[in-house]
Amino acid sequence: MRIVITGGFGFLGRLVAGTLLKTRTFRGVPIDRLVLADRMVPSESSAAADPLVDIVQGDLIDRLDEVFAEPVDVLIHLAAAVSAECEADFDLGMSANVDVTRALLEAARAQSAAGGPTPRVVFSSSVAVYGSDPALPLPPVVSESTLPTPRSSYGTQKFVCEQLVAEYTRRGFVDGRVARLMTVSVRPGKPNAAASGFLSGIIREPLAGLPATCPVHPGLRVALASPRRTVEGILRVAEVERGTGPGRLDGGLPVNLPALTVSVAEMLATLRRVAGDAVADLVTITPDAGVEALVGSWPAVFDNARATALGLQPDPGFESVVRDYLADHADAVVVGTHLAAGRSGTDR
Repeated sequence: MRIVITGGFGFLGRLVAGTLLKTRTFRGVPIDRLVLADRMVPSESSAAADPLVDIVQGDLIDRLDEVFAEPVDVLIHLAAAVSAECEADFDLGMSANVDVTRALLEAARAQSAAGGPTPRVVFSSSVAVYGSDPALPLPPVVSESTLPTPRSSYGTQKFVCEQLVAEYTRRGFVDGRVARLMTVSVRPGKPNAAASGFLSGIIREPLAGLPATCPVHPGLRVALASPRRTVEGILRVAEVERGTGPGRLDGGLPVNLPALTVSVAEMLATLRRVAGDAVADLVTITPDAGVEALVGSWPAVFDNARATALGLQPDPGFESVVRDYLADHADAVVVGTHLAAGRSGTDR
């Protein structure tokens, strides 16, 4: 069993790889090699030092021969340019998202055509494929049967890639499956170029004793998932067998990973309740029309039935999300160690 993770040293790539390296199996089958492909490889990485891991470093489109030097059984495609940078640089988004994804699918197709295994290709898509078109507003509750009408370059690119995965699967070139990710919060580390990055920053930075700016009005509702639930969802979509009935992946539709619906005001109130006034007061509300238009075009309420049938559930509430972050990243919290000692996994 040879598994490849693109973006293997990115935020989600590290978490997915870490989970697989703990179990060292996929669907009960021992993993022989775990290939982590990324443009940049950190100088110190526990995953890189693991004897099970191979590293492919560089621009992915130039390293496909190396990725497919041996048969690929499972390909988890997480590498992507993110929302705000795609909006700022159209060519970058098309190259990093659409061109690279098609090249990966073509390499997987060539492997199958040469008599090798048909790769199981898992594509990480996004809630950004949805948008409220003035002529076709989104319904109050969104499901996989809702027509995506993206209102951003990033969302359009993700939707194009979804259709490519579906077509290559229909033709039997790959066994493709698509996991649509909600906005992941709270992400650790430095801010990234995603338009939704503030949904982590307004929690992460104050907990580190740093000021943060919220670029949207607090009444905006969003669909979130914690890193833990997101990784659980990606791997479940990767591992599940096709077929009908509970616990199986029926049809060719993507799976919207479970969404926790919460307003920005509720997020800030949770921060105040968990960490206190001094921490919450580090957040300044400074609306940015561009960010608000982009993030506000994404739906906030989802029908989670398809994910539920696979055994997946949303986070129980935003306080559990914050408590998870405190437990997983205590070294990034400088406002008081007492925070991490509170309740875990519950919400008032």
